[in-house]
Amino acid sequence: MRWTHTRTFFPQEADDSPAPYIPHVVDQYHNPDHIQPWLSPAMTQRERSLEKPCRPKTHLFFLKTHKTASSTVLNIMYRFGEARNLTFALPVAYQFGYPQLFDTRTVKSYNAKNNQEYHIICNHMRFYKPQVEKLMPNDTFYFSILRSPVTWMESSFAYYKDTARAFSNVKSLEQFLEDPWSHYLPTSRGSHYARNCMWFDFGFDHNADDTPAYVDSVISKIANTFHLILIAEYFDQSMVLLQEALCWDLDDVLSFKLNPRGNGTVVPLSETTADQIPAWNSLDWKLYLHFNRTFWQKVDLFGRQRMSEEVVLLQEARQKMRDLCLERGRPVDPSQILDKTIKPFQFGQARIQGYNLNTNLTPATRERCLRMILPELHYKDLLDAKAHPPAAH
Repeated sequence: MRWTHTRTFFPQEADDSPAPYIPHVVDQYHNPDHIQPWLSPAMTQRERSLEKPCRPKTHLFFLKTHKTASSTVLNIMYRFGEARNLTFALPVAYQFGYPQLFDTRTVKSYNAKNNQEYHIICNHMRFYKPQVEKLMPNDTFYFSILRSPVTWMESSFAYYKDTARAFSNVKSLEQFLEDPWSHYLPTSRGSHYARNCMWFDFGFDHNADDTPAYVDSVISKIANTFHLILIAEYFDQSMVLLQEALCWDLDDVLSFKLNPRGNGTVVPLSETTADQIPAWNSLDWKLYLHFNRTFWQKVDLFGRQRMSEEVVLLQEARQKMRDLCLERGRPVDPSQILDKTIKPFQFGQARIQGYNLNTNLTPATRERCLRMILPELHYKDLLDAKAHPPAAH
């Protein structure tokens, strides 16, 4: 399937560009002036329980895929778990032995003899179910996120230009795709960053032949393991589905976009280049097409009109938090971040933006706002210090 045939269905991904416009259908009897969705969600857990019994899920596995808006989802998981004093399985460093398949030995302070279980795993790993299951209870909710391989490829090139050997000797993504096999070796360092990285993150061979039988087999395994696959291009709709699936409140899925790139480092793709990417990343392309389709099937079951209304509430709530927390209400270039202790990690050719907080916040509000903009490495260190405090002398 050629990219040009499906271009209109996949807006640009939220990390690198404005969110796509989604038309909304709002109930004519709804009065937005009488609600504060960031304090009082459209349907609280108490109200939801009157429709059907449900309890907020707290055993959560999030497969954090690369360059897919996953850092924003990670922040949501961190805040939810920290606020409820849940236990995180944390890596010794910042990833679980990536790019090797996940092994429990990469979990900090894990003791297999104690049959230790955790509430949440959400840091980067290459998924390997038998090892994950050693840490997580049977009722764990598994989910992940995918992004269109077309915009993913542009982002990956900017970020991993100096990491993936396949990219190191070319000046542009266009040059690489003109003859990728002259630059790409399947066994070279960081080859997964240059081809089928999402497939790789799910634990499969990113250089495998994309035969129908093989692709169907892998997609079936993923579908049978993961309860929900989010779609980065439809981040707000994804959050609504996640909130529903986890029986959470609206406040639990509020977020600000983390790790956005400055516009100067986002390179528009020519039509020729965009057409070449699905063939080069054919496994990721087929993975994305499948779960994009099942995503919208879930939206249909949820209800299109109901989804539109819930997205409006989510966006209104986010805007209220943005006005409350953020100076100028938007991300800024890393050089303009006033508090250098919360400057996002800079890597590759990307300019990773961050935020400045408003200065008139109460201490409690500032802490809440700070958690929403805290870069993932900083937040991991904070949780690590709480879980593994230094021994008293």
